[in-house]
Amino acid sequence: MKKHLALLLIFVSLCTFGQKKKTAAVTEKPKEVAVTEKGPDLSGFKFRSVGPSFMSGRIIDLAHNPSKSSEYYVAVASGGVFKTTNGGTTFQPIFENYGAFSVGCVTLDPQNHNVVWVGTGEANNQRSVGYGDGIYKSEDGGKSFVNMGLKDAQHIGEIIIDPKNSDIIYVAAYGPLWNSGGERGVYKSIDGGKTWTNVLKISEHTGVADIVMDPKNSSVLYASAHQRQRKGYGYVSGGPESALYKSTDAGATWKKINNGFPGGDIGRIAIAISPINTDVLYAHLEATTGNNGSYKSTDRGASWVKMSSYASSGLYYGKIYPDPVQFDRIFVGDVYSKYSNDGGKTWVNLNHQNIHVDNHIITIDPKDNQHIFMGGDGGLYESFNLGQNWHFKENLSITQFYRVVLDNAFPFYNIYGGTQDNSSFGGPSRTTNQAGITNNDWYLSVGGDGFESAVDWSNPDIVYAQWQHGGLIRFDKKTGEQIDIKPVPLEGEPALRWNWDSPLLVSKYDAKRLYFGANKIYRSDDRGNSWKLISGDLSRQIDRNKLPYMDKVWSMDAVQKNTSTSIYGQSTFISESPLDENILYVGTDDGLVQVTTDGGKTWTKIDNIPGVPAMSYVPQVICSQHDKNTAYVVFNHHRYGDFKPYLVKTTDGGKTWTSISGNLPERGSVYTIAEDHVDSNLLFAGTEFGLFASLNGGKTWTQMKNNLPVIAIKDLEIQRRENDLVLATFGRGFYILDNYAAMRSISKTEGKEAMIFPIKSEWAFNQKDPLGGRGTGTQGDSYYTAENPPVGATIRYFVKETPKSLKDKRKENEKALFAKGELKGYPSLDSIVAEENEILGAYYLTISDDKQNPVRRYQVKPKKGMNEFLWNFTTSNGFSINAENNSGANDGLPVIPGKYATQLSYFDGNTVKTLTDAEPFEVKSLGWATLPVQDYQALQTFANEVKDFARVVYGTSEHVAFLKEKHKALKAALLANPNSKLENMAALTQMEREFQKINLALDGNEALEKHQFEVLPGISDRIRTIVFGMYGHSTEPTITQKQGLAYAKKLFGDTYKSVAQLDKTMTDLQKSLENNKIPYIQGSLPKWD
Repeated sequence: MKKHLALLLIFVSLCTFGQKKKTAAVTEKPKEVAVTEKGPDLSGFKFRSVGPSFMSGRIIDLAHNPSKSSEYYVAVASGGVFKTTNGGTTFQPIFENYGAFSVGCVTLDPQNHNVVWVGTGEANNQRSVGYGDGIYKSEDGGKSFVNMGLKDAQHIGEIIIDPKNSDIIYVAAYGPLWNSGGERGVYKSIDGGKTWTNVLKISEHTGVADIVMDPKNSSVLYASAHQRQRKGYGYVSGGPESALYKSTDAGATWKKINNGFPGGDIGRIAIAISPINTDVLYAHLEATTGNNGSYKSTDRGASWVKMSSYASSGLYYGKIYPDPVQFDRIFVGDVYSKYSNDGGKTWVNLNHQNIHVDNHIITIDPKDNQHIFMGGDGGLYESFNLGQNWHFKENLSITQFYRVVLDNAFPFYNIYGGTQDNSSFGGPSRTTNQAGITNNDWYLSVGGDGFESAVDWSNPDIVYAQWQHGGLIRFDKKTGEQIDIKPVPLEGEPALRWNWDSPLLVSKYDAKRLYFGANKIYRSDDRGNSWKLISGDLSRQIDRNKLPYMDKVWSMDAVQKNTSTSIYGQSTFISESPLDENILYVGTDDGLVQVTTDGGKTWTKIDNIPGVPAMSYVPQVICSQHDKNTAYVVFNHHRYGDFKPYLVKTTDGGKTWTSISGNLPERGSVYTIAEDHVDSNLLFAGTEFGLFASLNGGKTWTQMKNNLPVIAIKDLEIQRRENDLVLATFGRGFYILDNYAAMRSISKTEGKEAMIFPIKSEWAFNQKDPLGGRGTGTQGDSYYTAENPPVGATIRYFVKETPKSLKDKRKENEKALFAKGELKGYPSLDSIVAEENEILGAYYLTISDDKQNPVRRYQVKPKKGMNEFLWNFTTSNGFSINAENNSGANDGLPVIPGKYATQLSYFDGNTVKTLTDAEPFEVKSLGWATLPVQDYQALQTFANEVKDFARVVYGTSEHVAFLKEKHKALKAALLANPNSKLENMAALTQMEREFQKINLALDGNEALEKHQFEVLPGISDRIRTIVFGMYGHSTEPTITQKQGLAYAKKLFGDTYKSVAQLDKTMTDLQKSLENNKIPYIQGSLPKWD
């Protein structure tokens, strides 16, 4: 089986049964999820991943290259596909910008391991499962993928390739989870995926949970049909249509093989075939209460024997993994993964000490069955002794975040969030560590599944965190203590209904005031020490047991009825108006919005908003920061199979509503919205497939994707002080859009030739180096770090048009003519010469201090539209130049804190034109030094003195090197020309003695140093030490540095005179020798009469 590292001949799939229907593949490369209308150019805004990776995330499948053990692929349930070619030392994401991010399986072609198949849409049935858009194929080892169809399957369980014929592929289409219909069953292709035939279909309600192929006979297939449906109110995991099927003719016909299974409705069935004895099959049955169990067949499925009553949950698990070496040893993923050595009679937990629970995929090395991999909710583990010890792959940042909240910590704010099965935790938005943000920078606030956190804005050491269904603690960052503060019903009060992700809020008016929501809303005025109810039941109070699944109401004995669901009818979000503390908005899971304008004394129910489907889940409602009568509500109807976006806005306190979904894609549920705190027309929306921004209040939307993969954005939070947008992604951790403030000014570029956007004042500091060396020091390549923003000022600027060169114009014109068939040949000879000799214009950014003195100039190469440039707070390098790099990129000494400005100019080859006004900003000192600078002007004066002296010393050293080469040339020229007087050798020899004296002064006694004697530093070494020392700290110059500079100057005076005299003597000698017509020597024009 492919679940064994070398037996990639069998693949576990999800399928269904029925009519044969051909479906054409989508063979064009899918485009990134995007709106149909062209919006403003936002490509200049780049996202930054900040991790974390210490908890990793949910692994759903693995595919190992049997011909290269160090290469394997990792399928992430909600985060794409990663590839390693070095045994997991590093991983590269290879499925970033396609039509889905949720993955059900990954498969390699047994005949060509560069052919990779990916089935999208997680093949489990839990509440947060993502939906896909069919299957993808790569023929270049994952460098690129093409969608091959089955887009309406939504969840792909497995893809199997016939080991004898790569054109024959079987796909297990699980079908939609939230609604009936779609593409379900086993699909077969005989042309490499170009077209598909539905060879096994049962009904619009039933998909297939597993499929395996006989490794000795590829015409023999086993498929597991699963009838299931999830809704916003509950779940049914079985029915009369669930069954095992077998085909012996490559899928042409199928028959049930359920002899020995219990009667009644059956749920998910996991199926596996022994790779050692293919007569033996193993199955796990999910059934009605008391009928679950492990089953075994020894006659290829003709009959089954129940081995034990153990079976893992079909909601979250559904695979069996036979050992390729030891017969009857089988593994299953579970909360605690298990294995059996006797075909399922008895089960033993794998060692789970020091690893995460909830595992989904296990692979066994056929060359060494003690070597196993296990992937689950906590990431990927590898063991070389059958799980006795585990190695955690800590460099996969694939955490699924439900929510994000930020504090106001100085100088860098912190990020907090709750995750799918990976706890709640917090960490920094950036650090002073030059390696970046490490896993050790993050810390847990509470375990379990994590959800909405909150921070006391008056005291950032007080954090509120929760786990599923309303578990709530107050976390003390200083002590690490957790105080349980969940409200409970008092005497005589009915039980509460809590959401999986219960709403929590710290009031903007009083940091001690909390709001917390079940089906009723609680308020605390003492940080959760006590609570009082401020509402009745705000839900519709619907009895979910009277609601239908698969077109009918099911009994309480239905398979796994409502398992792992929240009791229907609770609040989902609470928003407080920042303009009126008495205004609260509450959303519910059954489609209501409730509003109070008197602090909870009375509530107004809002229902039946035009254009919004009834009972739509409300993941978020926010009150405007600009108008107390304005609010935004996000409705999400994907739990009923409707993936359209629903965003509405009110400007009259909820009396009327307007859709602001605009041109958002039809396929892409919305989860969250954020309103800019300065410009009310600037909105952000997080959807199933990425982030969108609107600059006109929701009339039109533009997708933002620079360094942001296609991924679900579950929550957004704006850090107002920094103008940062922080994204909680569901499968790739946190992302930050640093300082998006320029988006507010995009409309101001209208009619301008160029513009510099407002520049954020930034901190100047020297980054720490705790790991030794640059980057991650000596930690190796698997050591995980996330990116810090660079130290410096980010300058965003706009250029309307960039001049085209003659060559660009010619090529553009030729392309148009060639397309019409009108290209006549080469341009004229004069045109070719003019093109080759053209001197191009150039753009320059000049940075000046508060006295308008230029401190740095860069040549920049902007593109049309928005551009970005980083100034790293250094002056120009006045010491030396690099003729190969004329962009001005050679760094000098750091500037001092203060006010600066930058301006954009253009030189067209003749004249300089100033394109923009000077845009001011400030360089601020972080002020963390134990012995901080007391007088920055004195520091600047000293720095200028060092810089000026270093320029002369370094330049003198370079000139001496030039004179030495010239001396060699003069000596060679003298010998090459017999007309020259040999007596000139004496002058050249004297010059060598002068060189020795100069070298001794500049570079120290190299002769003694060569033989390991102590020597005094030369002038160059003394000044170099001072210069390097000034790069590495932000404190006052030391007395030693000042004394060193003074002494170096004293020593340098005579040396400089010696070099000047030597230069004159050599020049005079060269002129003299020129009269004898010596060969050319660099630095002097030959005489010509």
